[in-house]
Amino acid sequence: MSFRLLPAQIDRYRAAGYLLLPAHFTHDEIDLLRTTAQSDKQLHAHAFGKIDGDGNPVRLSVWNHPEDNLYGMFSRCDRVVGVAEQILDDEPYHYHSKMILKDAESGGAWEWHQDYGYWYHNGLLQPKLTSCFIAIDAATRENGCLQVIPKSHKLGRMDHQRTGEQSTVDPERMEAILKIYPSQDILMKPGDVLFFHANLLHRSNPNNSTQSRWAMICCYNARSNNPYKESHHPSYTHIERVPDAAIRSFGSQGFSDNESNTSWLQNASHQGTRTTPTTKRNER
Repeated sequence: MSFRLLPAQIDRYRAAGYLLLPAHFTHDEIDLLRTTAQSDKQLHAHAFGKIDGDGNPVRLSVWNHPEDNLYGMFSRCDRVVGVAEQILDDEPYHYHSKMILKDAESGGAWEWHQDYGYWYHNGLLQPKLTSCFIAIDAATRENGCLQVIPKSHKLGRMDHQRTGEQSTVDPERMEAILKIYPSQDILMKPGDVLFFHANLLHRSNPNNSTQSRWAMICCYNARSNNPYKESHHPSYTHIERVPDAAIRSFGSQGFSDNESNTSWLQNASHQGTRTTPTTKRNER
């Protein structure tokens, strides 16, 4: 394992429900990810919008299994999987990844929600999951950075209701929560990484700025939390880890060069929209 968290960092994650790791990826690595994603025809062809409560779409692409492309190198590298393993205290497997495409002067908001508010319905008995948010562009208040409520993961799973094509925690409950637990803006530079708990309340505003705010989010479930039923996200599938150096040595190869094997999710995301179940894959 090439990256070890300090005990204090693990304690911080457990206490607050998230951990920010500045400059986790280098400028060269993030520049490579950005240019690859910008030119990837398949990534854009499979993007879809999730409408927020005001009728505005948030554009994203979602896939289940890490392939032999640059995105797979990020989601399978020691620097990410090793941290997920320490946070979960278990063998992690890739639950899915997504590219959030918040373009300049466009796009909707994400409502207050917990990821486990959706994933619970996929047959997962515990919220033993973590997400790795990789900042491709700088995340600022102006371009709709992530907002979290520290310690909210300790409140347990909450019921969600539909708003647009998204789901959100009941507004009355959210109002009560915010009186006791203030929200915090997560400002990030390209290459910064945020790991956060599946029950952490989070949201983001629309991007009304002239700067894009793209991010890649890799989600991991613990092997011991294998779902009891099939859903649109996979059951336990062993991750074939790669060294951190694989990111730069692999080069700018995206889905455009490897589209035939990709397990895309069409018009579905972590919001829990039902699709045809995926089968377990054991080759990696």
